[in-house]
Parts: sequence; structure tokens; C-alpha cells
Amino acid sequence: MFEHGGKLRAASGQFGIPLSDWVDLSTGIAPIPYPMPELPASVWQRLPEEEDGLLDAARGYYGAKNLLPVNGSQAAIMALPRLRAAGTVAVLFPGYGEYAPAWAAAGHGVIECTADEVLQKNADVIVLANPNNPDGQVFSREALLAAAERQAQRQGWLVVDEAFADVDSGHSLAAVAGTEAAKNVIVLRSLGKFFGLAGARVGFCIAAKDILNRLQDLLGPWPLANPARFAAKVGLGDTAWQINQRAYLCQASARLAALLRQYGLAPKGGTALFQYVPFQRGSEGVAALYTHFAQRGILVRRFTQPAALRFGLPDCEVAWTRLEAALRGAKMEKARDGKNP
Repeated sequence: MFEHGGKLRAASGQFGIPLSDWVDLSTGIAPIPYPMPELPASVWQRLPEEEDGLLDAARGYYGAKNLLPVNGSQAAIMALPRLRAAGTVAVLFPGYGEYAPAWAAAGHGVIECTADEVLQKNADVIVLANPNNPDGQVFSREALLAAAERQAQRQGWLVVDEAFADVDSGHSLAAVAGTEAAKNVIVLRSLGKFFGLAGARVGFCIAAKDILNRLQDLLGPWPLANPARFAAKVGLGDTAWQINQRAYLCQASARLAALLRQYGLAPKGGTALFQYVPFQRGSEGVAALYTHFAQRGILVRRFTQPAALRFGLPDCEVAWTRLEAALRGAKMEKARDGKNP
């Protein structure tokens, strides 16, 4: 099973630090979430209805015509492989670790590809995230559409997970996915990262109608709970908050990148929600630094292949101060040991 971030209880038990004393930088989720209004009692009492305004709000936000609400984009990641006969699937590596197992479990042959290879690969399906998770690699809209056109010639799909695309949507395919010009393009979106509503488990699959109909049949009725639908509708429609959130995230991410550089951990990739720091010394150096932060109650995301750490955004000035203190201590230890990342 792919290890996700946010495992505070496990870290608390391992390092003997109470849950309340942690700074969680492991998830890439916006540290300041959308401020939800109080939910009406009817939201809890009634079954979900398509006429509740969610689809209109999502179409307006994503600029998409055909979309299906799902129980987090993970639900679509798990289900889409079951809509095709077994074939070959090119998956970007390093990347989100749930794609390959989902396609392999459905009988497909999975080929892991680098960023330079993945869009050129001869495969029935190409799967990637844009921006990529965990390294922030961005594929241009033009390159993606060219790949989609090549895929169409072999009745293939291009599946693009845009979980981190909300801050800068210039390369997004959401507005064209499933249209006449890009019938074989499937885009996944989520409210978990930018809106900070990961617990609501709200996602959208944007695709051609026939694909969405088959996906809906597979997922069954009510894939999204009424409270989650309400939260999504309100957040997607709040343009003023979205503008402020984008500005805040860009500023915080730039601050984080500068802080990491100051203490010798220069990022080599990232997004407005995280910074990615690869290591030349391999997994041993990553493990030591991960432990250094964890012993100080700071949970970061550790990767072993390739060796890297990913830092999310602190949620308050106290958290920023604690992070800087830990970075200062790590730099002092590296200077003493004569080691570099």
C-alpha cells in the first residue's frame, strides 16, 4: 500500500510526542482551509440530489461541461482502470503512488516512465499528475494536447490528475477534457489541496459523457455525501476567497523556498503548496534528516526512490519559527559532520 502523508498518530507513537505538539508539513494540503458556514440540518437529513447546484458551481469553477462528482479523486483513480480492457499503461515516475497499483490490479501492464518519456510512450493509457506530485514537474498544455492527439489515433486515453492545479491553471485541460476536440482526455480535480478540505473527500472526474456514464454505473448512486456536496458548492462559488487564497499560497510557498535555501536545502521543484528537496546522498541522508525534524515535532514527507523530502506550508508564525529552528539545527549538524544534501 502506498504511504500517504498526514500520519500524525503513527509519528506521535513512534517519537513519543503528543498529537497537539506536532507541526504537520507532510501532506501538501493548504494549511488554512475554506471557512465553512454552518450546515443546515436538512443537509444531514436528506439524500443527495443532483439539482442542489453543485454541478453548476463546479462547471463554473473548472470551465468544464461534463463532470461527475466522486468521493475524492481517489475513487476515480481506483475505478477508471476497470472501464478498459487490459492493455499497457504508461505512468509517470516519480509520481503519486496510487496510479500504478490501481491499473495493475485491473490487469493492465504498467510501465513507469520519466517525465521526458511519458508523453511519448506507446501505451493504451498515459497517466500523470500536472503539476506532478511529489516534485512539482509541470507539463505544458500544448505538450499534453499533442500527446492526447497521438493517443486518439490508437483509441487511447490521456488521464491527467490536476490535484495541485488550482493556484496556476494555465496548463489545465479541464475546459477541454471530454469535448469533441479531446474526447479521450480525462481530468481529475479535487477540493482537498487548494481548498484544504481533504476530509470532505470531494473530487470530480471531467471526461466524455460515455466515460462518465460508465463510471457512474460502476460507482453506484450517491458517491458523494450531502454534507460534502454542500461544502463543495459553497467553496467553488466563493470567487473572492479563491483570489485571496491563491495570493496567500504563492507568498507562503516563496517564503518556504527561501527559508529552505537559507539553510542549505535548496528545493529542486515544488508548487504553491509544497517544496521538493532531492538528496544526492540517497535514502540514508533522507532518513537522518526526516528523523531530525520528527524528533522536534515537525512531520515532513519522506521519499526513498528517488531520495527526497517534501515540505508543506506551516499554518502559523509559531510553526514557521519551529521549522526555522529545526533547519538551523540541521545545518549546524551538517557543518559539524562535513556532509551536504
